[in-house]
Amino acid sequence: MTVDAHLVVRRGDFELDIALTIEPGETVALLGPNGAGKTTALRALAGLAPLSGGHVTLAGQDLSATPPERRRVGVVFQDYLLFPHLSARDNVAFGPRRQGVDRRGAHAIADRWLERVGLAEFARRKPRHLSGGQAQRVALARALAVDPALLLLDEPLAALDARTRLETRAELRRHLAAHPGATLLVTHDPLDALVLADRLVIIEGGRVVQEGDAATITARPRTDYVAQLVGLNLFRGRGDGHVVRISGDFVLTATDVVHGDAFVAFSPAAVALHPRQPDGSPRNTWPAVLTDIQRHGDNLRVRLAGPIVVAADITPAAAAQLDLQPGRELWAAVKASETRAYPAA
Repeated sequence: MTVDAHLVVRRGDFELDIALTIEPGETVALLGPNGAGKTTALRALAGLAPLSGGHVTLAGQDLSATPPERRRVGVVFQDYLLFPHLSARDNVAFGPRRQGVDRRGAHAIADRWLERVGLAEFARRKPRHLSGGQAQRVALARALAVDPALLLLDEPLAALDARTRLETRAELRRHLAAHPGATLLVTHDPLDALVLADRLVIIEGGRVVQEGDAATITARPRTDYVAQLVGLNLFRGRGDGHVVRISGDFVLTATDVVHGDAFVAFSPAAVALHPRQPDGSPRNTWPAVLTDIQRHGDNLRVRLAGPIVVAADITPAAAAQLDLQPGRELWAAVKASETRAYPAA
């Protein structure tokens, strides 16, 4: 059952206005910074936030006026919102009971789902006696027990610690792959989106700024937020063949050919730092001043001011050799072959 929605929600000075289409068996991740409208979109699809305009259709049926309890929608909230006075089994059985299934039948459905999520032996436990990962799996089982045509996941892994998150993400991926309905995953975590989703939709300020598969978005970010999300330096300028003029006399050279409004992107790992102006092959070199240095995985990420503001990744050994500290004057270099230039339109 295809989900086709145009969500318009106005709240004070904020307006959400996005179009979403999700096919059966497809998982779409909705990403964006805080305040972009992600949770508002999810609540509108669930019927928990009234539309100011637009529509929500499921298999061609308009759900805009359908109350939440009558929609074939399952929701897993960020804090799971399990009923604290009910056992895991009764939490999962709650949805089928609301759909008119008798107690025995609802418990049978709950037992099957608890078995599928690996929690059969925890069926009688109350939520306070479950770990974070177990509570997340009960919440997922409760959402799937109603056989939803649309499954909504609101930051489903955000409350978990790093190790539990890794394990639960892999398990969630398996369940989503088996889910025949449409799924919308709301998240701010790019790893969750890349691992779990078939397609990404990125919103900022209540509008869609970019959408597509992970490969397309990571290769060609179109806003600063998206560039930060995928870990790239991004600049906008005017292309003239292999050269993109960023500002004033500062240009970046790429192997790609672009004309007109264009983006240039490159990885922080592509930025080489030198104590003095380098000789040789790099086409893109400029003087810079180090403004910040932080640990980034096994390496260090430094911020550089200058004609452009960039992030660069270097090894601790290189940092020591360069005597890096805030205020240090350096030269930055990026090979043309390490840059990507593409039209901004």
